[in-house]
Amino acid sequence: MRNLIVNADDLGWTNGVNRGIVESFHHGIVTSTSLLANGAAFADGVQAAGSAPGLGVGVHLNLSDGPPVAEPETVTSLLNDKAEFAGGPERLLLRRARRRLLLDEVVREWDAQIQKVRDAGIEPTHLDGHKHVHMLPSLEASNLRAALASGAEQNARVVMKQGVQARGLKLLARDAREQAERAGISTADYFCGIAQTGELTREGVAQFLKSLSEGTTELMCHPGYADAALERTPTRLQDSRQTELRILTDTGIRNLVASQGIRLIDYAFVTQEA
Repeated sequence: MRNLIVNADDLGWTNGVNRGIVESFHHGIVTSTSLLANGAAFADGVQAAGSAPGLGVGVHLNLSDGPPVAEPETVTSLLNDKAEFAGGPERLLLRRARRRLLLDEVVREWDAQIQKVRDAGIEPTHLDGHKHVHMLPSLEASNLRAALASGAEQNARVVMKQGVQARGLKLLARDAREQAERAGISTADYFCGIAQTGELTREGVAQFLKSLSEGTTELMCHPGYADAALERTPTRLQDSRQTELRILTDTGIRNLVASQGIRLIDYAFVTQEA
């Protein structure tokens, strides 16, 4: 059987992103989304998820953008002088190499993010990482600790960054998946979409669907509307979000999923099958 999880990242980023994700669920092939607990539009994201029964919602673990969920004085090694997260994966790696990033503080922050989502009435179907931070060396162990502490199922994505960097990090991903399996945490069999982030095309999605492997595959995507709030954020994914929204709700793409006999699921199904 060919199962497909179409997971939309960044729920909670802006209202326009939230609206696009829910529209991609109601009128397209999106089955799952990952919620930023510290997102500026978190409350609207929770409300949006509530308007979409059947949409799987996970936690988009974040160490790269915005303020922490935990008390700032308890996670100082993660923050800059403005008491916000200190930057992307590369900067986190450098801080870790210089022993300025404390793993206990990573777990504390991620526990707080998971708990905030639960306190909002959402039981997470999976965990993953904003900018794939959960795949960084040593942070993947913190990710597993957070997953085990929360009882949530882990989405161990087999990627970290785009293009050649993603191919070069496959060994890290395999190691992370082996750790998850030893801990009894479920994962998808395959992951797709990292090299296509911001570059998704209808033709590419159609070819992907036609060549989908047996087992369970996740397709990462970033649908949304490029509202004024999004334009003020540092993300490079602006107009591409609306392009992805059009592709994911395209009638021909929906019909192709049906004609190929592909079963659309979310991570709750993976948990049940484990």
